[in-house]
Amino acid sequence: MDFDENEPRSVREERFAAERGARRAARKATSLDLRGAHFGALIVTVTLVLLSWYGKSAAAGIVGGIFLLWFAGALAWAYADGDAGLHAFQRAYNITFGWGDGF
Repeated sequence: MDFDENEPRSVREERFAAERGARRAARKATSLDLRGAHFGALIVTVTLVLLSWYGKSAAAGIVGGIFLLWFAGALAWAYADGDAGLHAFQRAYNITFGWGDGF
């Protein structure tokens, strides 16, 4: 979004709205790469299993609850952003566990 100080405010707001709409449409049209998110989910699952295995059920509940709340917030944000169905679920999954791409 380029800002032109000589442009009337109404024209600029219309242009910005059109650019946001174009970006949203492009984002919805592209498929998500979930490989990193799968790896992040695997790390969380293994961590939760190990915590439960060694009798740290309170820690496992806290870690699991944090990721559950994180996913619920990401899903609510995806729905508020205009996504629906499977694409919203995939975006929330990628937001929650996509950090696994960094490993």
